[in-house]
Amino acid sequence: MAGLILFATAANAQTAQREAADAALVDRLKDAVVKELRDSGAIDRAVDAGIGRYVERQRAEAAERERRAADAGAKAMRPVSDARDHIRGNPAAPVTLIEYSDFECPFCKRFHPTVKRLVDESNGQLKWVYRHFPLDEIHSKARKEAAASECAAELGGNDAFWKFADRFYELTPSNNRTGIDAVLPRIAGEIGLDKARFAACLASGRHERRVAEDVQDATASGGRGTPWSLVVSKGGKTYPLSGAQPYAAVRQLVELALEKK
Repeated sequence: MAGLILFATAANAQTAQREAADAALVDRLKDAVVKELRDSGAIDRAVDAGIGRYVERQRAEAAERERRAADAGAKAMRPVSDARDHIRGNPAAPVTLIEYSDFECPFCKRFHPTVKRLVDESNGQLKWVYRHFPLDEIHSKARKEAAASECAAELGGNDAFWKFADRFYELTPSNNRTGIDAVLPRIAGEIGLDKARFAACLASGRHERRVAEDVQDATASGGRGTPWSLVVSKGGKTYPLSGAQPYAAVRQLVELALEKK
């Protein structure tokens, strides 16, 4: 019995030694493989690929969330109306770009000629709808300027509104530095409006409600800053457009919307 016990003990010891040796061998092999992979750059490439796939998934998920938010915003957004909205371009155009803008926003100033160029070059395929989104917390003058543009529309129609907007962005420096007491009547005179009637309209405050409604509409549609735009296809497919995107990027969205009948 004692001999059996000694034999078993010795066998167990040998097994433990073999397992320890095997484990040490595995560790050495592992270290060697890792070193080879590291030296060859394979690990770095694998890590980079993994990070790349992760980033792409995150981007795709973010784009999908933005698309869902845009679809929800489009449903909440006020429908375009020829009677109420300021429209530039062919009113029957299959694609609509709805912009929510702030007259004191430097990015809106930059974006304005971009959209104008797109409409001019669209051969009647794109119309531009301008709605107000004054950011009161940083641009205290923007709401009054929006009301002034509505006075221009009241006195001179849709063309006068767009002339006012074009000239305002040409003349003013943005970021709440506009001397509105001098600039607003100057623009009114330049575009052929009666200055006295323009001043009376602005003093009445009668367009403040409309501006406030546009702000509510901007927020409901998903707007958080300016310019905030939505490109809408004839079939109602909506593409969000945040910020003063370059001409090529906006054109790409417009062309995509044209394909979605």
